[in-house]
Amino acid sequence: MDETRLPLQRLLDFIEDAKAGMARHGFRRGCLVGNLGQEMGTLPEPFREKLHHVFLDWQERTARCLQAAKEAGQLAAHEDCDHLAAFFWIGWEGAVLRARLERSPAPLDAFARGFFAALRP
Repeated sequence: MDETRLPLQRLLDFIEDAKAGMARHGFRRGCLVGNLGQEMGTLPEPFREKLHHVFLDWQERTARCLQAAKEAGQLAAHEDCDHLAAFFWIGWEGAVLRARLERSPAPLDAFARGFFAALRP
């Protein structure tokens, strides 16, 4: 992550980078961790815990970014950064799944618009 960019811009940069990566592959590839999570019924049980920890790590990193956004005045002081980070990843993974289904960036854009609209004071 480019620490010279404002925190919310870094999150937007992530979205744009992921969207570009999916577009390069015709929206036929998504998030490996998300893909594996969707296949939990066919994977050994130890995978579930490992995948869960990956998501938790991503959430913690996102929560820190959102906390930095709060400190930079980009987010209201009352926002719960841990909750927002969990919400982001739950929604983002759903948007990635839908983008693959539709082979379109539209679900990613819709999620991003909704997420960032919810952050406005």
